[in-house]
Amino acid sequence: MKREQKRKKKRVKAVMTVFLVLVSVIAAAVLIVWNVFVVKKVVVEGNEFYSAQQIERMVLDDEYSWNSLYVYLKYRLLDEEDVPFVDMLTVTLDDPRTLRIHVYEKGILGSFYISSIGQNAYFDRDGFVVETSVEEIADVPRITGISCDEVVLYEKLPLREPGVLGGLLNLTQTLKKYELLPEEIHYEDNLEPTLSYGDIRVTMGALGHLPQKVARISAVLPQISGMIGTLHMETWTPDTTDIVFERAKTESTPSGEESPDGMEESGGEGEPGGDEGVETPRGEGESGGGGEPETPRGAGEPGAEGEPETPREAEEPQEAGESDAADTPGDGESF
Repeated sequence: MKREQKRKKKRVKAVMTVFLVLVSVIAAAVLIVWNVFVVKKVVVEGNEFYSAQQIERMVLDDEYSWNSLYVYLKYRLLDEEDVPFVDMLTVTLDDPRTLRIHVYEKGILGSFYISSIGQNAYFDRDGFVVETSVEEIADVPRITGISCDEVVLYEKLPLREPGVLGGLLNLTQTLKKYELLPEEIHYEDNLEPTLSYGDIRVTMGALGHLPQKVARISAVLPQISGMIGTLHMETWTPDTTDIVFERAKTESTPSGEESPDGMEESGGEGEPGGDEGVETPRGEGESGGGGEPETPRGAGEPGAEGEPETPREAEEPQEAGESDAADTPGDGESF
């Protein structure tokens, strides 16, 4: 009987010992997790559309997110919420106090405004719609001049204009490679694209020799930074050497409008311009030579043969090739 009691006491003692050891281990683990796994630093990688601070706020979004181990297990074991323009977020631990967040964003190359839903449809390198949103993302070009009536998420863009999508994707991919994505890509009536970089427009023409064209644009744009005008690439080929930049006319005053000094610009010779430039006909209160009145000049004075004198405007037409010629409205520069 006494032996049986001793055995029971030993078993209870062993169980209690194991229990206390486990409790001690758990308590120590809790203390370590509580005091050591504290987020002190967050490293964000792969983000373009969102800032590092925005990504950090998205990940550390609840009351327990101060604990690095909790955040790590949360993103390891649970499905995270969808984040617009982001395919996936991964969270790893560099050390107990440092979280590393890698952002896999959707490869967006451009956007269309879809009036039927009042939102922008963003597409990727393959022409699939990856996001629709009322937000406008910086550094993502707007596509205008071509359109689609409606879009379906994760399906290809159903453009009205057949055959344009392939060229658009090739163009946006090449521009992104050279880090030259413009603010807008506008398709003219002939379905040739024009790129807009602030006050500079680049007319691309046909998309042959596209990589070489974009490389030349990359070299020329820094030289015309701050100017206003159009860079003509329509006829450029690898065999040509010059690229024409046509400056916009911004300083000329149209005929009939007031000049800066308040005077109306004269439209031709002999027209009044204030108090000067008016010729009084000789003969009105002023005699010349033998005292006979002289016929006013410009009123059809006969020449040597009795024929009327040709007006000066007709005699001296402006030479072709001047900067205000009809086919070249602005000053041109070659590169």
